[in-house]
Amino acid sequence: MHYYRYENAEVSCCYKYLMFSYNIIFWLAGAAFIAIGFWAWSEKGVLLDLTQVTRLHGFDPVWLVLLVGAITFILGFAGCVGALRENICLLKFFSGVIGLIFFLELTAAVLAFVFQDYVREWINDFFLANVKAYREDIDLQNLIDSLQKLNHCCGAKEPDDWNLNVYFNCTNNNPSRERTQF
Repeated sequence: MHYYRYENAEVSCCYKYLMFSYNIIFWLAGAAFIAIGFWAWSEKGVLLDLTQVTRLHGFDPVWLVLLVGAITFILGFAGCVGALRENICLLKFFSGVIGLIFFLELTAAVLAFVFQDYVREWINDFFLANVKAYREDIDLQNLIDSLQKLNHCCGAKEPDDWNLNVYFNCTNNNPSRERTQF
C-alpha cells in the first residue's frame, strides 16, 4: 500500500477549499452541540454536583446531544485539517468513519423495519416509564409534552396511561390538584 503522494498528483483548489468549508461548518456545529450539552447540564445543576450523572434515571437527552456533538466535532476536525493540509491519514479516517456511520444508519433502519413490533413495544415502555417519572426531569417532561402535541393524543396509547403518575392520576383517590378530569 502506498501512503505517499504521487509526484504528478495535484489536488484541485476548488475541491480542497469546498471540503474545507463544508467541514469547518460541521466542526463549529459539533462545538456548538457540545456547548449546548454542557449548558443544559449546568441548567439542571449536574455540573455543580457530578455525582448526579450516575443518578440520572432513564434516558437523559443531554447524553445524545453530547455524543452527537463529540462525533461531529472530531469528524469536522479531521475533515477540515485533512483537506487543508492534504493529510492522507486524516482524510482516510474521515471517509472511513463517514462510511461506518452510513452503514450503521442503514443497518438501524433495516432492523427497525424488520423488528418494528419490538421497537413499538420498546417505545411504549419508554414512554410509560417516563410518564411515571414526569416531574423528575425537565428534559423528559418537555419530550413527553412535545410528543403528545405532535401526535394530538394523551399518554402512550390512551389517557389512562397517566394513572401511573402520582400527580396526574385520573382516579378519584388522587388528592393532587393536577389530577386530570374526564
